[in-house]
Amino acid sequence: MPMEKAQLKLFLNNIYPLPKTDLDYFVSFWQPVIYKRKTILTVAGETEKYLYFVTVGVQRAFYLAENNKEASIVFTYPPSFSGIADSFLTQTPSLYFLETITASSFLRISYDQLQQLITEIPALQNLLFKATSFALKGALERHIELQCFSNEEKFKTLFKRSPHILNIVPHKYLASYLGIDATNFSKLLSTVKI
Repeated sequence: MPMEKAQLKLFLNNIYPLPKTDLDYFVSFWQPVIYKRKTILTVAGETEKYLYFVTVGVQRAFYLAENNKEASIVFTYPPSFSGIADSFLTQTPSLYFLETITASSFLRISYDQLQQLITEIPALQNLLFKATSFALKGALERHIELQCFSNEEKFKTLFKRSPHILNIVPHKYLASYLGIDATNFSKLLSTVKI
């Protein structure tokens, strides 16, 4: 697990550099976990207990409507944080599910551990503020894309931002993420140059 913790340290330093002793101490609390493909990590209605750092695999958060229609909200893959962020940060029930699309490995830390560490390492508040700010920026940009972009523009924007995602996420989930019918997604796939 030393390689995974080194990845986490690099990832954290790119968000907000911490003094080496603080960073080493913080990372020492992250524990490795492994899940099989199609495992539900967080259930809608439950409160997210963990913040995950993805080391292997692909996951998705999705909303399940009363008519059983799924809407993919976000995909995570290495190196990135995962979990239901709003539920974790507010400690309120999640509106979404989090599942592994592929077999996945993570480092994770519990909410209680993180809160304790914030009191011990005040600079963690700055790191979390920066990480949350970037997440909010991304969510607002995505909201504009969903509201204002044509299907073709949404398609091109996704693959410009994350060109590799086409090969790691099933197309039906990508269509749902873009708010596009699966048939239209297939048409775009065959006609739009990426």
